[in-house]
Amino acid sequence: MGVIADFFSLLDSLLGSAAYFPIALLGVGLIFTVYLGFPQIRFFKHAWSVLTGKHTSNSDPGDTSHFQALSTALSGTVGTGNIGGVAFAIFLGGPAALFWMWATAFLGMTTKFVEVSISHKYRKKDDKGQMAGGPMYYMEYGLGMKWLAVFFAVATVISSFGSGNMPQANNMASGIETSFGIAPYMSGLLFAALMAFVIVGGVRRIAAVAATLVPTMGVLYALGAFAVIFSNIDQVVPSFVSVFQYAFTGSAAAGGFLGASFAYAFNRGVNRGLYSNEAGQGSAPIAHASAKTKEPVAEGMVSILEPFIDTLVICTLTGLVILSSGVWQEKFPTTFSQTDTEILAGVYDDQNPMHVSQLAAHLDLVPPENDPVRALSGIISVQAGQPDTSNVTFIHNRSVAENVRVLQRGEPFNGTMVVENGKVSDASLVLTGDSLLHSVPLTAKAFERSFLGDYGGLLVTIGLTLFAFSTAIAWSYYGDRAVTYLFGTFWVMPYRCLYVLGFFVATIADTSLIWLISAVTVALMTLPNLIGMLLMHKEVKQMTKEYWHKVRMIQPKSPEDS
Repeated sequence: MGVIADFFSLLDSLLGSAAYFPIALLGVGLIFTVYLGFPQIRFFKHAWSVLTGKHTSNSDPGDTSHFQALSTALSGTVGTGNIGGVAFAIFLGGPAALFWMWATAFLGMTTKFVEVSISHKYRKKDDKGQMAGGPMYYMEYGLGMKWLAVFFAVATVISSFGSGNMPQANNMASGIETSFGIAPYMSGLLFAALMAFVIVGGVRRIAAVAATLVPTMGVLYALGAFAVIFSNIDQVVPSFVSVFQYAFTGSAAAGGFLGASFAYAFNRGVNRGLYSNEAGQGSAPIAHASAKTKEPVAEGMVSILEPFIDTLVICTLTGLVILSSGVWQEKFPTTFSQTDTEILAGVYDDQNPMHVSQLAAHLDLVPPENDPVRALSGIISVQAGQPDTSNVTFIHNRSVAENVRVLQRGEPFNGTMVVENGKVSDASLVLTGDSLLHSVPLTAKAFERSFLGDYGGLLVTIGLTLFAFSTAIAWSYYGDRAVTYLFGTFWVMPYRCLYVLGFFVATIADTSLIWLISAVTVALMTLPNLIGMLLMHKEVKQMTKEYWHKVRMIQPKSPEDS
């Protein structure tokens, strides 16, 4: 498992975590925002009008309504990224990461508009008469670059597992186990069966389920979030201040949080922002391709609302809950995952400013060249589960772990523990102790800091289950459209069977490894889509002008008149 994790860490360092990736993502969004005259602001009101169906007819070509298409796309984005992803970003980059999630969302509103509009224009009907669309179609038929289209479609199939399937299933099963004590394989079997029932029905059944789940889960989650925010109302303003205070400097150390450099907060905020709203990834255009309309730009208008709802509303609520409650800098009892654990040679104290500075640099994106912090390779004596910590430090979840215990088959371990390059060699040994939390467990703890008490954690589990399930079913549709493009509709059913199987397997896999896989697959889709969008910039602008000309013929007032 460690070797696999190292491999995906290497890929992530070359793709999503590389310095160029967030710059490329925000850069393309900024270029189109200026080039098209801030469409996320000027077109925002009109987008709501299109969503209500005022500019389309039921006889228009397509399979779903604007609302159903938006709900399907939102169900693909409003998922564990809003619950676990925001917590993961703050865990990694502190309050500053939330600022860069906002920046990604604001510019992402334009990116969505561009990718959905151009993809919708080149959508096709498959051999069963259903709409099929997405970036692979504009890449082939608009750019004449079939090789790029094939690469994107293959990346989409892989990403449907690594981004839309596995993280959702893993976080959902973990949350259910924590809150209700149900074994992951049991919840995995149940929801895999429900998954099979929904996705076999195709886009119409998926859209119908999404249109029901998305509003329900959004309202439920928001009510719980406001309960926490009002319970910690005195910390809301300081939380907002900290987001902007550290945006361009990196987040300072606080409590058990060791701090994060600007580069780290920027990279992780943008990365998690993309994972949350998927702007630029090219996934949403696949859902929007099913919408009934003759005007591709009209559906592009609707897509502007996605990052707004997903990140600027829901992710902000999660961020304020975590920051105002203070749990992001507190240590809690937890079982250590191997991926997030490192045993260091020497004793480090997170109350010592010099030690904090050294550890933060060691855990940064690029550790210093002459890093004084060294991973341990040696032997630790363990008596009755208590390791000898006289000359070692346990790091878990980017924090100095406390009250560390060593267990073997559930019992306190006695003997010597072999450590190689900071990792425990014996896979039968389990470490527990107090450390920072991340992802869903962190959000669950935050939701308990209100008058809801333990019920707040249960609310997170319920919300997570709805979020995760709806995301997974949306991504099954993205994957089957990519399979249709590559191989034809005959291979859709085998893909769906494999997708359901992957959903179950992910419920019992390592959480941190799943997040690594998702980060890699997101980047594999995003990079070719960003390139394709830039190459189509003139056509997008012309399409937008033609659309507003038609709107003016019917309704004199439009953003283009102002």
